[in-house]
Amino acid sequence: MSNADRHGLIAKAVRDSGGATVQELAELTGASEMTIRRDLDTLAAQGVLERVRGGARSLLLRGEEPPFALRAHEAVEVKRRIAAEVSALVADGESVLLDSGTTCLEVARLLRERPVTVMPLSLQAIQVFGETPGPATLVVPGGQPRAAEGALTGPLTLASLAALRFDTAVIGCCGLSAADGLTAYDLDDAAVKKAGIASARRAVVATDGGKLGRTAYAYVGPASALHTLVTDDTAAADEVAALERAGTVVKTV
Repeated sequence: MSNADRHGLIAKAVRDSGGATVQELAELTGASEMTIRRDLDTLAAQGVLERVRGGARSLLLRGEEPPFALRAHEAVEVKRRIAAEVSALVADGESVLLDSGTTCLEVARLLRERPVTVMPLSLQAIQVFGETPGPATLVVPGGQPRAAEGALTGPLTLASLAALRFDTAVIGCCGLSAADGLTAYDLDDAAVKKAGIASARRAVVATDGGKLGRTAYAYVGPASALHTLVTDDTAAADEVAALERAGTVVKTV
């Protein structure tokens, strides 16, 4: 098991149970207790969890949005497969709006190598495009970054979206269901997602199957506004069928 996979497994175990001991995590991962202690120190420094005597506990309150640092360790391979499918849907020469979030960050790493024009809505994705020169054309929006998330929101972001028209908007997801549509944890983030969908010819939602059937606090729009959903095979079959009946094309990786 790689360090990244082990860190993801540890982060998920602590988040799901609220806490775990070093011994429990060693048994779960097959790593030594010494290795687990080092892992916990690393994850605590990243703000993923809180280090306590003999183990770790979650920093996440019930109903609270998981922090970016925590989500970045979860389902990494699934997110990369979803990102590859999303990238395949984008044709060379397209203009693309790229939402914030960890799955969209994986999309950024692929689109960086493509001859497309991209406007990312997070500081992390902007950094990805700025790391090395490539065939992609970067357009940077205005806006105010949300603390820790790096997601750009506010009047300047909304003005940037209103001034442009995109071929494809790649949208991240906090919750999606046929009944309640697309939802987000944050009202400002929801406003940006809604404006992004309105500015594009088609909206492609990129999310793991765990977000389907879930409803978050802030409403973005109905499922019928979404052209395509790219998810993984953990998505609930009944929810996938309901979204398809609503007119959304569902692609499963």
